[in-house]
Amino acid sequence: MTVTNGNGTRVSIRAPNPPVEDSVFKMFRMDGKTVIITGGAGGIGYEIARGLAEAGANIAIWYNSSKSAEKLAASITKDFNVKTKTYQVAVEDYAAVEKAVAEVVQDFGRLDVMIANAGIPTKAGGLDDKIEDWNRVRAIDFDGAYYCARAAGLVFRKQGHGNCIFTASMSGHAANVPQEQSCYNACKAGVIHLTKSLAVEWAKWGGRVNCVSPGYIDTAISGDCPFEMKEEWFSLTPMKRDADPRELKGAYLYLASDASTYCTGTDIVVDGGYVCR
Repeated sequence: MTVTNGNGTRVSIRAPNPPVEDSVFKMFRMDGKTVIITGGAGGIGYEIARGLAEAGANIAIWYNSSKSAEKLAASITKDFNVKTKTYQVAVEDYAAVEKAVAEVVQDFGRLDVMIANAGIPTKAGGLDDKIEDWNRVRAIDFDGAYYCARAAGLVFRKQGHGNCIFTASMSGHAANVPQEQSCYNACKAGVIHLTKSLAVEWAKWGGRVNCVSPGYIDTAISGDCPFEMKEEWFSLTPMKRDADPRELKGAYLYLASDASTYCTGTDIVVDGGYVCR
């Protein structure tokens, strides 16, 4: 596409291509990059942290109340010889998020990727949910995701590059059953559309925004669900099982790395086929 300037000369508005490695393995390397992972001491977040650290990234683990965050961070440092640091952050508090982003930049000297992964489930349907519970889920799962993207995005825009990845959910695509969870579903649908909206806005200065939508994952969050409920989940999932959280690492590494430099506004669904039915 071209435009015409005041002198009548046709000028291309084509953006320059980024440098691209010939080696696909080098594309996935993240040596020296700094990544924030919210909810990084939980099942999915911790496995994301390990996957990116194995690729060479330095990791800032954000957690809310984990008693094992320091131990988990130390294991990443030991296993992959990268810098890892923990931060206790309430993602529903924008001032706290902005402060923690600044601390990460100061501690690591840079910020390349924000993975807004923290989230909590709904325990009741839309009519039975307590208003205070609805507000808390929304504050963490939707507002908190936006706050993390905003605080990191201000850093990214100033430096002219940066990458945000949200953890959405297949529940943003389908009202999964038998559990009733209108608030969670609505928040995750909002995160998916927030991804697309920010992707369009950030592209003009070099930022990228994508998300991953996991299905049923074998983590502590689903650990207290009744046997009968899980059996119904499996019956509705074409692959007839839930996922080990390690099965998500590849999707996040792809989006975080230079293997996905032409990818923005994308939602990668990793759900064993649930939403295909």
